Amino acid sequence: MKENAGNPLHLTSLNHVSVLCRSVDESMNFYQKVLGFIPIRRPESLNFEGAWLFGHGIGIHLLCAPEPEKLPKKTAINPKDNHISFQCESMGVVEKQLEEMGIEYVRALVEEGGIQVDQLFFHDPDGFMIEICNCDSLPVVPLVGGMARSCSRVKLHQMVQPQPQTQIHQVVYP
Repeated sequence: MKENAGNPLHLTSLNHVSVLCRSVDESMNFYQKVLGFIPIRRPESLNFEGAWLFGHGIGIHLLCAPEPEKLPKKTAINPKDNHISFQCESMGVVEKQLEEMGIEYVRALVEEGGIQVDQLFFHDPDGFMIEICNCDSLPVVPLVGGMARSCSRVKLHQMVQPQPQTQIHQVVYP
């Protein structure tokens, strides 16, 4: 079996998510004030309007849409749509903060084997969906082999079970 057969590209982590936006300033404000991201330096060689933010172990790259008027308008919040999800410490605190900020959201509940996962879904200013959850309580269970693990403790190399390899040892007796 080849080394890294379960990780052929030798990936290590998610680096960033790029989001097209109508207004870089409005989106920066949202990602800073609502999600706690901080602006970081962006390479000067990028000759288009945008901004980089960092937080929670990943980057958000805001890209000003070349034709903002052609970006799709916000639609109903649909938990089955494209989104990025963040783990939180307290769903109650998140819900209270969203209400205080006047951000419309949708609650969802996933239940599996007696474990409940709460989810809150809402849009950024351009309609990109954000999920906040307590998903860490739901174990990550490989479809084949392996042990159940919590999301925050999973590493890809731990999920892939190495195949036993036969080793031949030659013992020479004097």
